[in-house]
Amino acid sequence: MGIYEELVARGLIAQVTDEDEIRELINNGKATFYIGFDPTADSLHVGHFMALCLMKRLQMAGNKPVALIGGGTGYIGDPSGRTDMRSMMTPEIIKHNCDCFKKQMSRFIEFGEGKAQMVNNADWLLKLNYIDVLREVGPCFSVNNMLRAECYKQRMEKGLSFLEFNYMIMQSYDFYHLYKEYGCNMQFGGDDQWSNMLGGTELIRKKLGKDAYAMTITLLLNSEGKKMGKTVGGAVWLDPQKTSPYEFYQYWRNVGDADVLKCIRMLTFLPLEEIDEMDKWEGAKLNTAKEILAFELTKLVHGEEEAQKAQETSRAVFAGVGSHENMPTIELDKADLEDNKIGILSLMVKGGLCASNGEARRLVQQGGVSVDDQKITDPSHIFTEDALKEGIIVKKGKKSITKFTVK
Repeated sequence: MGIYEELVARGLIAQVTDEDEIRELINNGKATFYIGFDPTADSLHVGHFMALCLMKRLQMAGNKPVALIGGGTGYIGDPSGRTDMRSMMTPEIIKHNCDCFKKQMSRFIEFGEGKAQMVNNADWLLKLNYIDVLREVGPCFSVNNMLRAECYKQRMEKGLSFLEFNYMIMQSYDFYHLYKEYGCNMQFGGDDQWSNMLGGTELIRKKLGKDAYAMTITLLLNSEGKKMGKTVGGAVWLDPQKTSPYEFYQYWRNVGDADVLKCIRMLTFLPLEEIDEMDKWEGAKLNTAKEILAFELTKLVHGEEEAQKAQETSRAVFAGVGSHENMPTIELDKADLEDNKIGILSLMVKGGLCASNGEARRLVQQGGVSVDDQKITDPSHIFTEDALKEGIIVKKGKKSITKFTVK
């Protein structure tokens, strides 16, 4: 089985152009491909995870990845999947976010001479002259066709700014530039990027002739990633300072029964034959599958040692075995206490488990909070400094667990 057939078997490919040529390039390690990442935050998140895994798979098969950081397109903002306009970022924030992305990507992709490359489209987009772009690129785009694109159609009722309308042209220009300057012959992206990606392919062929060799693939990248995110809920970042290895592990450990094998197939590097055997698993065995998923992905992002610690902590909390040592811990200052005491509501707000006392009160009254395995239903419940010195374990709902101590 070639790598292209493996991507199909794993359920990753949604649409392609020129399938025979794409298969030939990928299976023979002749693809120089790019995937773009706009720096909308200072960390990559779970929605980027599938793209990073894909880049790793293709590099292992001999293909050359180009990781494009959208330092230029970040000035505009992608309207895809949005019902309103994105907040404008300063150049300083964009640069900081780009630097963070590179560090995180290096865990997945091997950069270096003759290996993967990282480029920033600010290097060429910010140098473009507006009149030159209109003359060089404008004639290659039909406004009628652009307005039929799904990413624009969903914004027409509420209003689409001219700023965002240009995003497709900028993304298309990226592929055109990478094709000319880096020999990039293929682009990958989520299924919500299909119109933008086709724009790039067409721009190359219109500017450089019909024989220009540029291919397009879309994956079940964003739609499936977002679906998985909604399954568990909450923002899950690849930066351990934002989402600890334990929290990352728990995110995947809590994937729904219906999604766990799909996630294993799409995201892990386990052999397909082994995953096919798991398709027969039912009942309690699905919990084993969730542990496998959580361990494999945590190992990929944070390393095997952290994955092992996260698994031990999870088992300690939920199964009564293993170690509590690596549980997420919040250390309070004595200044957080009043008369050497703190109430359950203040504790949860200070620990970031609830946004307000009102939210914490409702959660407690509804039976959604337990401390050291004892359910707390009294919003006036108090903890002493001595109890906090020993450490208390607060469970919010079924999935969020935090240890509190005091200095």
